Amino acid sequence: MNFSILQEQKLTIICGPCVIESREDALVAAEFLTKLFAKRKKIHFIFKSSYDKANRSSIDSYRGPGLEEGLKILREIKERFGIPVFTDVHSPEEATQAAQVCDVIQIPAFLCRQTDLLVAAGKSGACVNIKKGQFMAPWDMTHAVEKVRSTGNQAVAITERGTSFGYNNLVSDMRAMPILKDLGVPVIYDATHSVQLPGGQGSTSGGQRQFILPLSKAALAAGCNGIYAESHPNPDRAKCDGPNMISFADLDHYIDQWEKIYAAAK
Repeated sequence: MNFSILQEQKLTIICGPCVIESREDALVAAEFLTKLFAKRKKIHFIFKSSYDKANRSSIDSYRGPGLEEGLKILREIKERFGIPVFTDVHSPEEATQAAQVCDVIQIPAFLCRQTDLLVAAGKSGACVNIKKGQFMAPWDMTHAVEKVRSTGNQAVAITERGTSFGYNNLVSDMRAMPILKDLGVPVIYDATHSVQLPGGQGSTSGGQRQFILPLSKAALAAGCNGIYAESHPNPDRAKCDGPNMISFADLDHYIDQWEKIYAAAK
């Protein structure tokens, strides 16, 4: 698999629970999402879940099962359901190991300037999705892209996830879509983390789920190639980022809207 699919006619949707909460929960989620997207012939679906959420507000926050167990679960999902899988990496060593299982490895926003990590991700041979840091101007992401491409790996995409705006708040600047596309890479809009309120609940992050749909529709109209949408059977009980995840019950409606806007924008 490579990211050329994002430059074709299919809308790419990266979807799944923020973090692997258990093997059983991850398999149930993957089965539900695989069936949901199977009827959507014009969508390219990639399953996303993290084995470790290293950037949490509190030392007491749940992080995930860890690298070894998490990759084992992601491999099982990939083989059982025949779908591409996607996860975060946090170090050069993790990038090498995760690429042996995952089709796409993601550089978290706060690590998007880490040269060793970007180069290792590029050398891994996997597709590399770089999240734009909340502190970065969109045009400055050219340097992150160049670091990955210096390895010969051209399968690079950038995800826009909002920009820090005062305390505990993010704002989405839709000018970022064409600016990032001018860097010669596919652009994904992170519909769920863009409505996050970092640290907004003291020891955890809050979120404004009601703005996911209008912002994601605006991003598609502005020309992004795909949507990154974390989802959960019951976000209010999720162990990570529940306030800004989409409920499985609402996902079908969101996808309908995304398909229509994407088709109109094309």
